[in-house]
Amino acid sequence: MGRDSQSGLQKVLIVDDSATNRQMLGDLLQGEYSILLAKNGEEGIDLAQEHVPDVILLDVVMPDLDGYEVLKRLKEDERTSSICVVFLTGLDTPEAEERGLVEGASDYVTKPFHPTVVKARVALHMQVVRQRRMLETLANIDGLTELPNRRQFDAVMSAEWARATRTAQPLSVALLDVDFFKRYNDSYGHAMGDHALQLVARTLRKRVQRPADLAARYGGEEFVVVMPDTGIEGALELAEKLRIGVEGLGVPHKRSSAAICLTITIGVACTTADPVLTPEALLQKADERLYRAKKAGRNRVVGA
Repeated sequence: MGRDSQSGLQKVLIVDDSATNRQMLGDLLQGEYSILLAKNGEEGIDLAQEHVPDVILLDVVMPDLDGYEVLKRLKEDERTSSICVVFLTGLDTPEAEERGLVEGASDYVTKPFHPTVVKARVALHMQVVRQRRMLETLANIDGLTELPNRRQFDAVMSAEWARATRTAQPLSVALLDVDFFKRYNDSYGHAMGDHALQLVARTLRKRVQRPADLAARYGGEEFVVVMPDTGIEGALELAEKLRIGVEGLGVPHKRSSAAICLTITIGVACTTADPVLTPEALLQKADERLYRAKKAGRNRVVGA
């Protein structure tokens, strides 16, 4: 769900079997929103699944699939279940309104349409959509580093695991730990420790550049990188770039026995190199290698 990638506008899908109504509503909202038009329920469902609009204006009385059935099918589909649906209806009775609201409609606009009312209702629901999206974004972002947080990592990892299983493509993960971070905090103070984590996060953002990859804060001084469609060689190459990037920051760490500056240690695992049955087991493989890398002296990458 979101803005149209070309126009930058939020999207409205108008589903009405009347060409006159579609034209009138489209003209009314054109310019403020990206408009999609469907002449029946089946077409409306197809467009909703393909484009995931922010708001759907849905006629109740239509041949074949009426608005209630379209709403039911939208709510049953995970891709479209959260879309705001506003019923368009001439059935101006409490019973009809109650039925729609009980089944998941967000609002009603009665026919004949009053242009100012339609525009005001759509604007109100678009504001709600924007606010909900903002809250969802904040809920998935780590406040200190501004990287995705553990919650977002878990969701992405689960989705990418399912996709890798379905497509038989490799999936790699790298688990990163800032070396001797407690000593760093004790020596330089927690404010400097927070700043050091922000610098590490900035390095990850700079070097983890593929749209499908995800760098997240895993917890404390640990970070994690998910790399879909990436074999062990590619994952090790990126991990080494991350290690070099953090060391290259040159942040002094006088109590580190790994280097004279702040460094990271990384464990890497890949589904094709390490056949496992669950995403948790793959992450455990990476964690085991992280532990081995620490035992070997830190400031290094281990992937086998």
